[in-house]
Amino acid sequence: MRADAPAVHTVRTAHTVRTVRTVLGDVSPEALGVCDAHDHLFLRSPQLPGQELDSPSAAAAELAAFREAGGQSVIQWTPHGMGRRAELLPELSKASGVRVVAATGLHQAVHYSTETLDRLRADGLAALFIRELTEGIGESKVRAGLIKVAGGFHGLDAHARWTMTAAAEAHHATGAPITVHLELGTGALDVLDLLCGECGVPPHRVVLGHLNRSPDLTAHLQAAESGAYLALDGPSRAHHATDWRMPDAVRALADAGFGDRLLLGGDTTTSGARSVHGGPGMPHLLRRVRPRLATAVGEELVKQILTVNPGRAFGVDWA
Repeated sequence: MRADAPAVHTVRTAHTVRTVRTVLGDVSPEALGVCDAHDHLFLRSPQLPGQELDSPSAAAAELAAFREAGGQSVIQWTPHGMGRRAELLPELSKASGVRVVAATGLHQAVHYSTETLDRLRADGLAALFIRELTEGIGESKVRAGLIKVAGGFHGLDAHARWTMTAAAEAHHATGAPITVHLELGTGALDVLDLLCGECGVPPHRVVLGHLNRSPDLTAHLQAAESGAYLALDGPSRAHHATDWRMPDAVRALADAGFGDRLLLGGDTTTSGARSVHGGPGMPHLLRRVRPRLATAVGEELVKQILTVNPGRAFGVDWA
């Protein structure tokens, strides 16, 4: 850890068993099985008026549909203050038989009121993240298993630097992985410079999301070379240059020796995108994306991406 990295306020202790922190407790990485590595069961934002993911019955139906398609676990990236409904997640996980991982963290400033951000600055953002990782989210006592933050379009503003610095401090205190929303897939190297360079987070503890939205192979290779995980998520969004270019991106990264750094996710963010409401939803990842990708790169690699890589990315020696 660099001398100028954020101060660590909680001392980590040595552990020998790596686990994934689900809403029903810690499990072995292998227990994740077929994993949607980035999705949402609940999400609310003023940026998506009228498209809130806030229906428990719809969330239950979506998990059931994902399970029927062969899914076994979902990593939910919904951060603090965006309608996570953490208290409902354990029962939804039990009823569906799908393991669920919850998140702490903070999204871009546009998703929050000024009053909320002022309160978080006063209370201490890193302390909030650590508390939600170790003690639980609010009154639910459901512990988060990752920290989600967000960059900007081709750069990092002051808000992004604040949230990522706090995320780095929480990582050093707990070991939790940090997942990053890259705006339209851009800014990956700036994120790595901050998190891994200035803040001393090991690259393999960072998951970079939405890289498929900016099909820049040079940037992808540089990010993979750092040791970070690359999430190709939201694959149904053709206007983000995903479906028809993603197999080529996966093939190029695998040919370069980075097949073990890749993750796949659905990133369902609006009610209309749920499969139970007529959209692609979570099952699309397994019903349509998986076979197409298998044709391009082979079933063995796709199986690794869906079952082995998520356990490595989200498995932690928890403090």
